[in-house]
Amino acid sequence: MAYPEYRPRRLRKNEKLRGLIQETELSTKHLVYPMFVKEMHEKKVFIPSMPDVFQFSIEGLLKEIEGVVELSIPAILLFGIPAKKDDVGSEAYNEKGIIQEATRRIKKLFGDDILVITDVCMCEYTSHGHCGIIRDGYVDNDETLKLLAEIALSHVKAGADMVAPSDMMDGRIKFIRQMLDINGYHNIPIMSYAAKYASTLYSPFRDVAESAPQFGDRRSYQMDVPNQKEALREIGLDIEEGADIIMVKPAMFFLDIIHLAKKTFNIPLAAYSVSGEYAMIKHTAEKGFIDYKKTVIELTTSIKRAGADIIITYFAKDIAKWLKENSI
Repeated sequence: MAYPEYRPRRLRKNEKLRGLIQETELSTKHLVYPMFVKEMHEKKVFIPSMPDVFQFSIEGLLKEIEGVVELSIPAILLFGIPAKKDDVGSEAYNEKGIIQEATRRIKKLFGDDILVITDVCMCEYTSHGHCGIIRDGYVDNDETLKLLAEIALSHVKAGADMVAPSDMMDGRIKFIRQMLDINGYHNIPIMSYAAKYASTLYSPFRDVAESAPQFGDRRSYQMDVPNQKEALREIGLDIEEGADIIMVKPAMFFLDIIHLAKKTFNIPLAAYSVSGEYAMIKHTAEKGFIDYKKTVIELTTSIKRAGADIIITYFAKDIAKWLKENSI
C-alpha cells in the first residue's frame, strides 16, 4: 500500500465533518414559489394532479401569501386564469384582468415583503390554448410580440416587480424591453424563459392553469428536447435583447443545460422545477415508495449544484420550512 494514502471517507465520518466541506448549500433567499390565481368565488380549488397546489381566488391568494412571507420566501411567480377566454387572449392585457388586480392587491397589502414576478404569456387566456395569435393554424410570431409587450406593460403598471416571458416567440425580449423603457420602467427586470423545452413534464401545470392547447402542440415554438447548442443560441439572443435573468425549463431532465448555461454566460440563471417533477415526487412519496423530504432536497440540491442561482419550485414552502427548522 502506497503512503501517504488519501482516503476521502475520512471527511465523511460525521455530520460536522461533512458540513465543513459541503460544496453546495440551499438557501431560502434563492427560492421562488409559483402560484395560480383565478377569477372565481371559491377561495381555493384542489387540483388532483398536483397535491397541495391550488387555484386561488384573490382573497385566497392573499391569505396564502401570508404564509409565504412568514417563511421568508422572497418571491412568487404568478399565473392567472381568467373567467373568459377568446382568440386573442384579451384578458391577458386587460388593466382590470386577474393578474393585474391580484398584483395591485398583493403590493398594497405586502409592499416590499414579497417580490411579485408575473408570467407573461397568452396560453391561459386564449380559447385555443396556444401562446400567441393564430394565423392559418400557426402561431404568428410578430403579431404576438405586440400583445406580449402590452401584457408586460399592464403587469408592471399594476405593480409587478419583474416580468417573466414564457411564450418562446422570437424577439419578445426586445419588444418588451422597449415597451417598458418607452413608458419609463427602465428599472423593471426581465426574467426570460430563455431555454424552454417542449417537455412532457408540463401536463399537471396545464391542469392547474387550464391552458392545454385545443389542437396540435407547442413544438413549433418551444425547444426540441434533444438539442443542447440551440439552448445557447436562444439564451445568447435573449441576453442581447435585454434579459436580466435567464431561465432553463424544466430542471430535472435538463441539468446539463443549466450547467452549460452557467459556464457560458455571466448572468444570473434561474431553473424552473416544473409541475411534472413535483407530481412525480409527490405521488410516489404518497405511495411510500420514496422518502419525500430526502428526495426533494436531493432534487433541489442537484439543480443548485448544476449552476442555478434561482430555483422556481412548487416545493419552496416545504424547503423553506425545513431550512427554518434546521432539519436539512
